[in-house]
Amino acid sequence: MFTALSVLLLIGCLLPATAKLAGHPRMRESARHFGIPWRHYRLIGVAELAAAAGLLAGLWWHPLGVAAATGMAFLLVGALIAHRRAGDHAKEIALAVITLLIAVGYLITALV
Repeated sequence: MFTALSVLLLIGCLLPATAKLAGHPRMRESARHFGIPWRHYRLIGVAELAAAAGLLAGLWWHPLGVAAATGMAFLLVGALIAHRRAGDHAKEIALAVITLLIAVGYLITALV
């Protein structure tokens, strides 16, 4: 279970990080939608990439994975706040909620 959650969360970090860092048009639109300057929005991609690296390392050293998942959970709470402020509905926030649930599941399995 722990490994499966690790891989799911790793993917949940890596895919948006790659899109942000590559400057994908949908990510640029998201930055505008949330009212975040593009250069700041790309920094979220850096944080997501760091979380992905920490989760990968966490497969061998759990404390680093726990730190990465905790950071990602906080980042996702921030994403949910941004979605709420932008007036988004369930469809727009679903991916952030699912990824947050995976992060929480990871933390529960890692700490039990």
